[in-house]
This record gives sequence, structure tokens and C-alpha cells, in this order.
Amino acid sequence: MADGNPEIYTMNPDGSARTRLTNNPAVDTGPKWSPDGSRVAFTCSRNENFDICVVDRDGSDETNLSNNAAADAAPAWSPDGSRIAFTSDRDGNEEVYVMNADGSDQINLSSNSANDVAPAWSPDGSRIAFASNRDGNFEIYVMEADGSDQVRLTNDPAKDGAPAWSPDGSRIGFWSERDGNLEIYVMGADGSDQTNLTNSPDPEYILAWSPDGSKIVFVSMHDGNDDVYVMEADGSGQKINLTNNPGADSEPAWSPDGSHIVFDAYRDENWDIYVVGVDGLGEVRLTSDVAWDAQPVWSVGSGGH
Repeated sequence: MADGNPEIYTMNPDGSARTRLTNNPAVDTGPKWSPDGSRVAFTCSRNENFDICVVDRDGSDETNLSNNAAADAAPAWSPDGSRIAFTSDRDGNEEVYVMNADGSDQINLSSNSANDVAPAWSPDGSRIAFASNRDGNFEIYVMEADGSDQVRLTNDPAKDGAPAWSPDGSRIGFWSERDGNLEIYVMGADGSDQTNLTNSPDPEYILAWSPDGSKIVFVSMHDGNDDVYVMEADGSGQKINLTNNPGADSEPAWSPDGSHIVFDAYRDENWDIYVVGVDGLGEVRLTSDVAWDAQPVWSVGSGGH
């Protein structure tokens, strides 16, 4: 928010060459790089409502893709970059939609009277996982990429949300409240072997798989505040606190080579972007601004710090 409202910026992994991509008095948030790193999709408020916009990596050719009077949000690129899934309430409730990367052929995939949110593509692009409260509370579902064969994977009276596929597509991580607080779970892509990986009395959430699928980074309040932790993907061994700071550390994202984790942190009465090694060493503050900097995401080919 360096310019008074949320905008999309890029920078090098060392914090240099900070570049503003969007320049609008409205809200731009939730950036997502295309798989080839050439464009950024994001949620934009251009017409007094939220839409899905896209901009080239140099800030040129900004386009409103969804351009609908309803609220569209949470863009997710297909692995091949040809389509974008997103949520929309244009039918009176939140649904999972998909469109071509140029905004054409916008289709309601989930098509249910309940709320369907948080779409996540399988690594091969054949399926989409999402969360839905169509059975009374939020559970994890999966469907084919054309919206067919919608299957409920979790079945618990507590809430399950934020599905995240493992890089090989064999497992899905998610958070669950089934043990009385937020925990990190993982299951087979068919819903089998649902396992609590964190098993802690403290809230744990916002998970991301390492590029090789061997580790999971997540946010935990184990030490009384939000910190970024890493663990083995099967939950074994020690959960390592990477940030260990009395402020709030959140929204971790892996570097493409798996050597570093970028995150946002509220430490000096505002949010900034930091990066740290996967071993917790070499933490570096990348932004230092009186405004808020948040929601970091790595581009393809940017490597580690």
C-alpha cells in the first residue's frame, strides 16, 4: 500500500528493482504468476466490484478478464497457463468458475446452491479441488476440470478448507477444525488416509508444499503468535520454527528451487516482505516501507535468494 491503496508490485529475490505493475485508485490484491512467469493475474476492483484482471510482468497490457457486475476473486492458473479458475457470486452464491486465459468462455463448474470456494488445480490440470458447504459445513471436494464427477473427499462435522495438491498430485493438504482447533491435514487424492500432521493444541494453517513435495511450510501459533514453520511432508520429525519472532509472520511461499521461503511479517507496526532459508538461517528483510507490503509470490525461474 505504498501509494495509498493496494497495488501489485514485483521485485528481484534480493529486494532490488522494485516495480509497480498496477496504477489504479481502486484495490488490486492476491497476485498469482502465470506458470510461464509472463503475466500476473489478480483480484481487482475496477467497476465498484471485484473482477479478475491480468497484467504483463512489465506492467503493460492490463486487462479485466471477468468483467462482471458480481464479485469475482481468487484466480488460479491451470498448470499449462491456458485457463484460470476463480470464484464468483454472479449466480447468487459463490461458485467455482473457469475461463480461458484471455477471459473467454466463462463457465460455472461447481453449479451448486451452496458456496464453493478456494479452487486448486491438480498438477496435471485434469482436476480441481475446492471447498464447499453444500452438505452443511465446509468440506473438501474434487471435480474434473470440466466440472463433472464432483466427489466429496472429507466427511466430518467440523470445517475443512484450503485444499493444496502435492507436486506429484498424489496427495492433498488442507486445514481442518475437526480436533477442536485448526490443524494441518493431508490425505490421498481420493480422500483416503486423512492424517493430522501437526497434532497440536495451537492453531496451524496456511500450508504450502515444497517444490519436490518432501516438506510442508505452514503458519503456527505454537509460540503464542503467528510464526512460519516447516516440517516433513508426512509430519514426522521436528516442526522447525523458521521465523521465531514476537510479531506476526504469515503467507509463506517456496522459492522455485526449494531453498528459501518468502513471507510477510507484521513487525514494525506495518507489514513487510522477508525471505529466509529453509533451515531458518539468513533471514533478510526485502521491503522497508511505512506502508504495508504483503502477499508475496515467487515467479518461475527466480530461484532462491
